[in-house]
Amino acid sequence: MVAALQKTISKTFQAFFESEKSGGILLILCTAVSLLLANSLIGVYYIGFWQTRVAGLSVEQWINDALMAIFFLLIGLELERELYVGELSNFRNALLPIFAALGGVIMPALIHYSLNAGKATEAGFGIPMATDIAFALGVLALLGSRVPWSLKVLVVAFAVIDDLCAIIVIAVFYTAELSMAYLLAALAVWGVLLCFNRLLRVMSLLPYLIGGALMWALMLKSGVHATIAGVMLAFAIPFSHQDDDTASPSHRLEHILHKPVAFIILPVFALANTGVVIGADWMQSLTSANGLGIAVGLLLGKPVGVVLLCLIAVATGLCRLPEDLGWRHVLGAGILGGIGFTMSIFITNLAFAGDAAAINASKMAILLASLVAGTAGFLWLKWVCRQTA
Repeated sequence: MVAALQKTISKTFQAFFESEKSGGILLILCTAVSLLLANSLIGVYYIGFWQTRVAGLSVEQWINDALMAIFFLLIGLELERELYVGELSNFRNALLPIFAALGGVIMPALIHYSLNAGKATEAGFGIPMATDIAFALGVLALLGSRVPWSLKVLVVAFAVIDDLCAIIVIAVFYTAELSMAYLLAALAVWGVLLCFNRLLRVMSLLPYLIGGALMWALMLKSGVHATIAGVMLAFAIPFSHQDDDTASPSHRLEHILHKPVAFIILPVFALANTGVVIGADWMQSLTSANGLGIAVGLLLGKPVGVVLLCLIAVATGLCRLPEDLGWRHVLGAGILGGIGFTMSIFITNLAFAGDAAAINASKMAILLASLVAGTAGFLWLKWVCRQTA
């Protein structure tokens, strides 16, 4: 059964897994470098560099608003592939990762909200919702061939759905003052791109990329976070159901973006956003309502939510576990889901915009919780794989 499953894993997924695990290692190195520099003698200059203004935006804003739009475009392309030909293409197969994702989104958000309701940090409820795919797959890669392929697919599928939920939360809850004129203009551009795809069957990438850049600029002006344009663009680009990765613009663009995102965009994002200054009050920050909400949400809310909703789904007969997976594997996937990192830091910047102290404290909680979740997930799955070998 396992051998048959491995043969059905698409070339695209295998390439995705390989780039993500290598990218996860690079992310760890960049985070360590950023932390060291931020707390060194040149820390003030290092942090100040990211605030340097260029063409009306700071370097950090260009990274978070422009480069991350490309990251969101890749997420959209991955989600599109999963919906058409991946694990999410068959509704019954998709139910398990869907329930896992919903549990991993709802439970952490409820934990954070319950601890911060009515406080200034209430807006941070979205921080512990997402899962960092690169780090989670990096941990699985360290475990080698002992990890069932179906576990890797489950982690990728529910992490992508987690990110989709986070994107929806960003669009709904973290939107600044809304300009309907710019928003409608962005939607009009998207409509034109959809016509290129559905009606005219334009297969060249260039018109979509030009339209996507225009849509990004309009979305930036609208008040809705500009990275949403990346996801919208992904679903406007033609997709082919064939296995050949060169068969459609969507496949080609996803293949083109994998390495730049994994080895340039996300490492640069880490350098710009993980320069956390560890002050004398670091313990107080971690034990604050916001710090506890993030840490407990990621470390406890994720695995509890994932396992609980999967149990309900299987017990009610809505879906079943793959033959090579047990509940200990599902728990391990839930623990790895506690690695929030990229999306959690991204949402932190939106939730506490302008509040440097809250952002710094939140990032500290995210980094610590992600480190603990990654280590715990690795040790747990290593033991489980040894027991089931």
